[in-house]
Amino acid sequence: MKYLFLSVILFCVASRLNAERPLDMIDTRVGTDAAVTKTAGLFGKGSEEHGQTLPSVGVPHGMNLWTPQTRDTEQKCIAPYYFSDPKLQGFRNSHWIVGGCTQDYGSMTLHAMSGKLRTSPAGRATRMDHVSEIARPDYYSVTLPDECLEAEMAGLSRSGIFRFTYGNDGIGHIVVNPNSDEGEGSIELDLEKREIRGRNPVHRIYQGWGEPAGFSGWFVVRLPQDLEIVDAGTFRNDTIYPGNDSETSRTGIGAYVSFRACKGIPVVVKAGSSFTSLKAAAANLDAEMAQLDFDQVRERSAALWNERFGRIKVEGGARDNRAKFYGSLYRCSLLPRVINDVDGCYPRFAGGKEIMKVDSGNYYDDFSMWDTYRALHPLLTLIEPRLSGEMMRSLVSKGEQGGWMPIFPCWGSYTAAMIGDHCAVAIADAAVKGVTNFDLRSAYSLLRRNAFESPATKEEYADGMGRRALESYMRYGYIPVEDGVREAFHQREQTSRTLEYAFDDFALSRIASLLEEKDDETVLLRRSGNWKNVIDPVLGYANGRHADGRFVSGTDPFTFNPAITEGAPCHYTWYVPHDTEGLFSMLGGRKRAEAKLDSMFSELRYWHGNEPCHQVAYLFNDLGSPEKTRRHVRHIIDTEYLNVPGGLSGNDDAGQMSAWLVFSAMGFYPVAPSTPDYYLSSPLFERITITPEGGKPFVITAPAATLEKGGEDLVKGVRLNGRKIPADRISHKDMVKGGELEFYQ
Repeated sequence: MKYLFLSVILFCVASRLNAERPLDMIDTRVGTDAAVTKTAGLFGKGSEEHGQTLPSVGVPHGMNLWTPQTRDTEQKCIAPYYFSDPKLQGFRNSHWIVGGCTQDYGSMTLHAMSGKLRTSPAGRATRMDHVSEIARPDYYSVTLPDECLEAEMAGLSRSGIFRFTYGNDGIGHIVVNPNSDEGEGSIELDLEKREIRGRNPVHRIYQGWGEPAGFSGWFVVRLPQDLEIVDAGTFRNDTIYPGNDSETSRTGIGAYVSFRACKGIPVVVKAGSSFTSLKAAAANLDAEMAQLDFDQVRERSAALWNERFGRIKVEGGARDNRAKFYGSLYRCSLLPRVINDVDGCYPRFAGGKEIMKVDSGNYYDDFSMWDTYRALHPLLTLIEPRLSGEMMRSLVSKGEQGGWMPIFPCWGSYTAAMIGDHCAVAIADAAVKGVTNFDLRSAYSLLRRNAFESPATKEEYADGMGRRALESYMRYGYIPVEDGVREAFHQREQTSRTLEYAFDDFALSRIASLLEEKDDETVLLRRSGNWKNVIDPVLGYANGRHADGRFVSGTDPFTFNPAITEGAPCHYTWYVPHDTEGLFSMLGGRKRAEAKLDSMFSELRYWHGNEPCHQVAYLFNDLGSPEKTRRHVRHIIDTEYLNVPGGLSGNDDAGQMSAWLVFSAMGFYPVAPSTPDYYLSSPLFERITITPEGGKPFVITAPAATLEKGGEDLVKGVRLNGRKIPADRISHKDMVKGGELEFYQ
């Protein structure tokens, strides 16, 4: 009896420890449904009310997001998977820019079924059992009742593995299709090698809408050698061509294989991909998983996720909060993505046809920079400085290959998709915080060109090179409403552009200071004050301004405005992260500024679903009211992040929404990236241990009583290594030294 009791105790302890593993707490479906959070729909509509995330498997920053598919298009703003969709169409090697509203590209989809062969995505769509669905970073499975089939998926960066287990003997089918909306893909069958191979050319949007990007997504699908094939061929939509071995340059094409399925005996399929060639896709597959079975692939994926999650260990507080934290850290670990093959080859930026090769490490693409410079890149700089440097090096390579530092580089192309010039901020933040494994001098040369020059030809400018409306910005010190900013996806939005360029100039001045470019530093610091030119002293908020100096009349500061990006003047007024004291002065002094900041929350003007508000709650620190920062940050955490499919209040935007949660749950946030300080709030957990790659542990502790949802803020002060410090901020330098930050009551 004694041993039985001990066994029960040990089992309970083991179960509890097992349940505490981050991988076991994460549901990757969070953000895949329409938002149900507090401010959802307050300002954003349509796709902005979805997190636009994916329940993908793979590895951190992998080339592919191996994901279930409920929608087959690669069109803008349509993610491959939505929780509300009742049917599954297959499994995709997606390159969706997670959480955004761009488009998928270079992807392929495979699906398994039983019974009658159905080939088009809509025709083969089958009921999926969400109750049976398991969606984790390292593993996905789902029961397909109408197919009498269990489907499982795991993946690494450039290769994926699928295990299909049939519940009955009979005929099974596997179909594969390149997802080319333009009808430019190709596919071929090689039954001798048991392979299905193909390509899906990549196309641009924003700048050069619909034009070829110059490269393709190549793929190879390998079937088991002992598969008893009874039929094979190609298809177009729902028309099959038995015995045919290739299709090209038509919409809706694909290939199928029919085989004898045996009850309970898994059919294991592997797939590899590349952005350079079919041969490279096969080589990537061979290198990553040729000798691995399904469980070994899953174990390898889990090990890489555990390494990432191990950078930040959280203890105490509610389990739901720990799940929110690690789910957010997962979503912070998807983009930017690796583009190169295992041998380092990748398609040249801004052209694609020439094959380049990275000397060491990896080369990255899909920088949703308007979003991610705020918190995602600072987070990577904090916990993975070597990785951060590789990403900055990738930006420099793009600038050298294309001639200009990109603004928003995605799918290997210039885009100028959003406003600002925020590679300057991400690079400055990395440099200021000690990241050295990239060429800062080369980066500065390219960034300086963006800040002071415009392309020599209209064609280059139209292609997305250079800052938008730079001539107006330099002439007036702001962008007047008469400049329509036509060569941009986001046209107009002149006031927001002015505010963001002012901060970009400040960030670039930090690099100039590091490189002792004193004259440039002086000019850039002066330009960083251009934000003052769009704060309307009569309106009391940011406002559009005419070329003759008059502010636009009749502006409602609380509604959407053509001079403002994705928001209202009341949102963008607070976008002066490098000079908050100057902003408070322009708003009538600290007392009036605080009342105006209070109204953002009391009058329901705060919108967490989009980035321009993300620093707002932290500004109370600069007004001497850190308790308000702590209260509002905690309220946002409690109400805008939920562990349900509709649990994000807006697009996750390549991890920025989630990065806000990761930082804020740890008790600090980078309000002004490119500066060495973080603004403090209060931790969500009793103990947090941050262990940067190659660095020393930094421990953050907080009294348990402050952790209750909606509870009283009991923080009375903050101590760093036993020494009392102000409760408003901490420096990056102090954190990376290692030590302890204590919030006490």
